Amino acid sequence: MSGSEFPPEGPPEGAPGGGEDEYRSVVFDESFVRAARIQEFSARERLDGAARAVRIRHVLPRGLVRQAAALILLIVLSFAFAIYMGVRHPYRAAAPGPGERPRVTLIPLIPSGPVAAVQAAAPFAGVPAASYDRGIAGLRLPRAVDRIGGFDEGEVREAYATAQEYLSDSGLDGQTISGGDIRRVRDLLDPGQLDAFDAALTSPSADGLYGATGWMVRFDPAARITVGGDIRVRGTLAAVESGDSMLEVSADHTFVYALRGPGSVAGAVSLFTVRRQMTFRFDHRDLRDHHIELVEARVDAGPLPCAAPVDGFRPVLAGRTAQGPAAGADPYDHARPADVLCAPLITPAAASLTPGNGPTPGSGPTVGNGPTPGTAPTPLSSPAPLPRPKLFLPTSPTQELLPR
Repeated sequence: MSGSEFPPEGPPEGAPGGGEDEYRSVVFDESFVRAARIQEFSARERLDGAARAVRIRHVLPRGLVRQAAALILLIVLSFAFAIYMGVRHPYRAAAPGPGERPRVTLIPLIPSGPVAAVQAAAPFAGVPAASYDRGIAGLRLPRAVDRIGGFDEGEVREAYATAQEYLSDSGLDGQTISGGDIRRVRDLLDPGQLDAFDAALTSPSADGLYGATGWMVRFDPAARITVGGDIRVRGTLAAVESGDSMLEVSADHTFVYALRGPGSVAGAVSLFTVRRQMTFRFDHRDLRDHHIELVEARVDAGPLPCAAPVDGFRPVLAGRTAQGPAAGADPYDHARPADVLCAPLITPAAASLTPGNGPTPGSGPTVGNGPTPGTAPTPLSSPAPLPRPKLFLPTSPTQELLPR
């Protein structure tokens, strides 16, 4: 016979499974109350018009909440650290090693006679520099820029822009060329080359490594040369990837300056021409830090005496001649660099003369004899292209030095 084992009024008190005996093991302490998912509203809340008598509580375990917060914080910190490492890259080289010293060659261009004076109002009239651009406009960047090897288009543009800035700061800046503040040039250099640059200024030498005039156009402050504000420039820039996977930029520019010296006759102005063939090198760090490394500098400048100092140019000014004979090159003297050369400075007038139609050798303007009104002056020309340098070999102290 089936049916309930308890009477209709329910199991008797104390019987197994009856009454409240099944909840006897539950302890109704504070933690049990706080963990309850259903909470009854207070009397005040019920009087305020609560729609229901109880509220449902969605409470996560306290330990789980802490773990979730710690995980989220860890993820945020990981992403922040990854972004910081990728953008700022705080791990720099503690101290850059010594960089490669640039190879510097200075070729003084010697005038054949007294230097011609030009008109102060129009110093470039009648010479090729008249068609050159003024200042930084002559340091034009290539229009078409493409990826070169492992350097993308943006890095190649940065290399061109840095080379342009270096050429401007080292050849056009008034402080630099007058022998003043050179910090703008120094700040652009790769840190590994700063010692060589400083040595070229403090202890210059004609050894092909420590010539200040190879790093920049710099007139000797003791000469008190006044440089006109109109500087003419023309040249080109080109880039290739070098064999050691670095970006190499070659620059070939001619700078033409109008000069006046302290002892010049009133209004006597002459031209000074500098051709700078420079080779620069960049790696990815240089491009990121806006630095440049000078690899080689070949400078042809004049009018200068053959024994031109390497700490600063001392030009032969209007109406003057180069003092002393051309310096010879002794092939037996290994203490003297083999590439110390001089070359004659060619003027447009001298280049266009035919036999029998020009002035006699040695003739030229004298001190104070500037161009006559209405006639074109015979000024210096920028060496473009420059003549091939001629080596002067000494034969004996009393014998005249002749070009070989």
